[in-house]
Formats: sequence, structure tokens, C-alpha cells
Amino acid sequence: MENLIGPLKELSYFFAIIIIAAGIAWAGHYILFMILKRLAGRTKSSVDESLIRHCYRPARWTLVFIVLLFAARLATPLVEISTETLSLFRQLFSLLLIISISWLVIKITYGIRDYIMSQYRIDVADNLDARKIHTQLKVLIRIVIIIVCILALGTMLMTFEKVRQVGTSILASAGIIGIVVGMAAQRSIATLIAGMQIAITQPIRIDDVVIVENEWGRIEDINLTYVVVKIWDLRRLIVPITYFIEKPFQNWTRVSADLLGTAYLYVDYSVPVREIEKELHRILQESEYWDKKVCVLQVTNTTERSVELRALMSARDASIAWNLRCQVREKLLDFVRNNYPDGLPKVRAEITRRKPDPCS
Repeated sequence: MENLIGPLKELSYFFAIIIIAAGIAWAGHYILFMILKRLAGRTKSSVDESLIRHCYRPARWTLVFIVLLFAARLATPLVEISTETLSLFRQLFSLLLIISISWLVIKITYGIRDYIMSQYRIDVADNLDARKIHTQLKVLIRIVIIIVCILALGTMLMTFEKVRQVGTSILASAGIIGIVVGMAAQRSIATLIAGMQIAITQPIRIDDVVIVENEWGRIEDINLTYVVVKIWDLRRLIVPITYFIEKPFQNWTRVSADLLGTAYLYVDYSVPVREIEKELHRILQESEYWDKKVCVLQVTNTTERSVELRALMSARDASIAWNLRCQVREKLLDFVRNNYPDGLPKVRAEITRRKPDPCS
């Protein structure tokens, strides 16, 4: 019985030291962040507030596990516990510390991301630069997270002695393994490179208006492996990210969001074109969709039945241009119908009366 009570007492002493150390770390973290919050409130920049908000919880656990790791080392001469048990606790605290540090690094990147995005608002009219920054950040943040997770996993595995011993023999055949893995992960590597290429060259950006697979929509999200296109009828088109590197597509907002819209009208030869041009100008002057840059009416084609008129107008972006086209088309049609009722296309035919046959 005494042989059992002794180790339990020493183990209880060890846990008491661990609990006291965790409490000190918890209190120290609380005091430290209270001071940091007050200092951040005195500054004009919002980056410190963003970092404090994101890093509060991971920093707390990182500090706790650092203190516990040192407490486990300092408790070694104070308590009579087996070396295997102390090594087990130190190994556990080391793994948890690596996880918390990785969590902290990821949260720091999120804090920097939120600060940068707050400086470049995407919900404004002229948001070309903002969409560039948002696209780069979305892709780069995901790459950073993957790299941090891979490094954290590798560091955790290297804390095990047996894994380090196996690693020596693995490195000896790294060339063959690298070739095999490279061939097996060829598509994955190509996808990752395509994501990085899109982040740098930016053939597409967040909120770009594109036509993909004959579908009109906006770029809603860009991931490392696929892109989400929000189609005009609220469907989502999921496209592999390599599509935008390997295949042609239309990007209506590549340089700017400004867009020219067209509306075609087919009328009879008897309709005066200049009157329709005046009406087009009046319609655009009264429209809230027109940006007052382009207003043109042209005769683009003639057939044996009708004249093709093209109304060319400009708008701030693709959605507004669509509404403007529909509005102009509707009002021009009403103008022709009300003022030139005989001016709509018609089929012309010449009817000749046949003379009666005297023999009949």
C-alpha cells in the first residue's frame, strides 16, 4: 500500500506544480493583453487592434504551454517521478506548444489580412485596386496556412526519437521518393502553381465579371484548387483553377468596370433615323443608369425588309449596363410604335391584277 501511496503523492505534487504554473501563465496573459488593449486604444492605426482580437486565444494557450514545459523541466528534481512519466508529459506539452504556435501564426496572418482588406474596400464603385489586393490575399493566405500546417506536422513528428532515426534512412532515398511523389502529385502541383500564377498575374480577381462556359457571372471566391463563379440567376459554377490558365474566357472588368452596352432595333425604311437618335439621347439623359460618356446611334445593316439600328451606350459596370440596355430597347420600341406605327418591319409584296382571259 505504501508503495502505491508514495508515487501517487509525488504525482499529486507534480500536478499541483503544473496547475499553479498554468494559473500563473493564464493570469500573466490576461494582464499582458489588458495592457496591450489600452496601448492599442491610444493609437490611430487599427492593425494592432486586429492582431489583438485574432491572437488573444492562441497567445494564451501558447504562453500556458511554454510555462508548463518549463515547469515540467523544473519539477524534475523536486518530485520523485519516473523518467518515462516526465518525458511523456514533456512530449505532450511540446506537441501542444507546436500546435498553439501554428495556430498563433495563422491568426497573425488573419489579423494582417483583415487590416489590409479594411484599407481596400470592395463595396465601392471604383474598386479595381481593392479587388486586386483581395484576390492576392485570399490565395496567399491559403498558401501560408498550408505551409504552416506542413511545418507544424513535420516538427511534431521530429519530436519523436524513432521518427528522427527513420528520417535519416528516408533522406538517403529522397531522390527516388521525390520522383515518385512528383509523378503522383503532378496534377496537384500544377493546380498549386496555377493558383500562385493567378495571384500574381491576376487574369481574374474577386468580383470580376466573366463569361465562362457561356455563363455570365461574377467571381465570388478563389481557392487553391477551384474558382466559384456566381451566375446571374444565383447559381454557382465551380471551375477548376487551371481552367483560367489553360482556356480562353471573357473578363469584362479586366482593366476597368466601365462597359459599352448595345441595343438593336429593326425598323422600316420610312422611319427617320435622326429622330430616333434624338429620342435615344433624351432617354439616356433621363436614365439613372447612364454614365454620360457614350451615346451613339448607327445604321449597322440593311436588308430587303428592314433597317438595323444599333444604339451604343456606356455604364459603370456590367449589371448597370444590362439594365440600361433593356430600358433603352423598351423605350425606343414604344417611341417607334407611338410615333411611327407604320415604321415597324413589314413584308413588301407587289400584287398585280391578272387580266381575264377572253377565251374563257
